[in-house]
Amino acid sequence: MNEPTDNGNAGNARRLSDAIRRVRTAEAECSDVVVELRDADRARLELLSDELKSIFAEVPEDNETFLFTIAEGTPPRLWIDMTAFIAMGRDRRTYRFLKDTRLGRTVILETTDLTDMADCVTNYVAERIIERERSIEGDWLIKRVMREERPPKKSARQIIAAASSSPDTGNLGWVVAAFLLGILIGAIVLLGWAWIRVG
Repeated sequence: MNEPTDNGNAGNARRLSDAIRRVRTAEAECSDVVVELRDADRARLELLSDELKSIFAEVPEDNETFLFTIAEGTPPRLWIDMTAFIAMGRDRRTYRFLKDTRLGRTVILETTDLTDMADCVTNYVAERIIERERSIEGDWLIKRVMREERPPKKSARQIIAAASSSPDTGNLGWVVAAFLLGILIGAIVLLGWAWIRVG
């Protein structure tokens, strides 16, 4: 009988281990590339952020609309506010200024020029600040108009004085007197009828 030799198994094991090693090496290289690309994107976004630092510093502290932060992820993003951000294009050189709206994502500007992008972001921030000021002013104006249209509150003394000086007060007095007289007559008639029934 022929006994199985270990040569075939060893050869298979060696080839499988080589394949596993090759796959792991390729994955590691791929991961390194992804990390390098992400780092390159982040570096370009940091350059833009440095360009905009003076603009970010001028925004009033009570204005919480803006974020001005680079978020980690793939790809990294420089968030301007809750809906607008800048990310790098596929060529790793193009800045893409994007905004999420009710109608979907809109491209505000796509450029390879750092200065052009910084100018666009500056204008966007200025527009948002003006919009916020108009909104606050509109709310204040609406409240003021409503306050002016609402009749002033009167005290109890003013209400009594107005009622007593009203020309209709005499008529109201006659109505009250007639009502009370009717109740009195009704009570007398009822008592008389009860007296007769009992007697």
